[in-house]
Amino acid sequence: MKAAVYTQYGTPDVFQIREVADPNLKENEILVRIHSTAVNSGDVRLRKADPFAVRFVFGILKPKINILGSVFSGEIERIGSNVTKFKAGEQVFGHTDMKFGAYAEYICMPEDGSLSLKPAALSHEEAAAIPFGGVTALHFIKKALIREKQKILVIGASGAVGSAAVQLAKSYGANVTGVCSTNNKDLVKSIGANQVIDYTKEDFTKNGESYDLIFDTVNSISVLKASRSLTENGIIILSAAGMYEMLSGIWLNIKSNKKAITGIVKHNASDLNFLKELVETSRFKPVIDRTYELDNIAEAHAYVEKGHKRGNVIITI
Repeated sequence: MKAAVYTQYGTPDVFQIREVADPNLKENEILVRIHSTAVNSGDVRLRKADPFAVRFVFGILKPKINILGSVFSGEIERIGSNVTKFKAGEQVFGHTDMKFGAYAEYICMPEDGSLSLKPAALSHEEAAAIPFGGVTALHFIKKALIREKQKILVIGASGAVGSAAVQLAKSYGANVTGVCSTNNKDLVKSIGANQVIDYTKEDFTKNGESYDLIFDTVNSISVLKASRSLTENGIIILSAAGMYEMLSGIWLNIKSNKKAITGIVKHNASDLNFLKELVETSRFKPVIDRTYELDNIAEAHAYVEKGHKRGNVIITI
């Protein structure tokens, strides 16, 4: 099968398009012919080994996993002998979690993995744009126990996680303010934000507003500075936190009634099914910035690495 392979850490040019062996189908797995995947911030960090600590898990000198890509949408080509939940010919979308491997024509997934039937009204490109941002945003919003009419601020509201967070918070009945650049104000408003702050013109920490929840999806502001705009028992979500931000969050938890939430996202089929239902009831719409072919994976990575994408960058295979 055709795949985008990398055997060393570095710039986007480390990718090579190669023919590799097809995956071996196990009795509890399904074989998916991938039509679309996406380039996410996690893929970029692994390709660069940034932060350096990535190497302690994925390989000190060179990557142990040579095919990146954590999300996909495609069609089931074959099923293992013990599979009962799916059948050949069905269209599915999902997340590989820490297995990766979606920058390729085929992938094997356990039938009880993070996958669901694709919403019929969506293209494969649109479906592949759901699992990364959608599941990440949903994971943290559930941990924060978001409630109706709460005031929520989403920093990085035009990105993959941010655009999902805006829509999910609205589906819970919250009043949502999105923070983004001038060029993305109309987009953020169109996906449901009640108010939009242009960070190039306004500092939300100085506008006198307090929020029940601040969702920082891009790690763009100091935790302690942002926390000043929280209500007395407010929560800040740090979905893109580095080590310093995690420590700042722990300090906030110790020294105040405010709470910082961070951690690793857990992927499961139930969250995908929930997002599928939101799509089918017109309460969630995947946002796509650009689409590239697999042969142009390096160009797609270079674009995502700039940090200004709107929603998702999709790869067609």
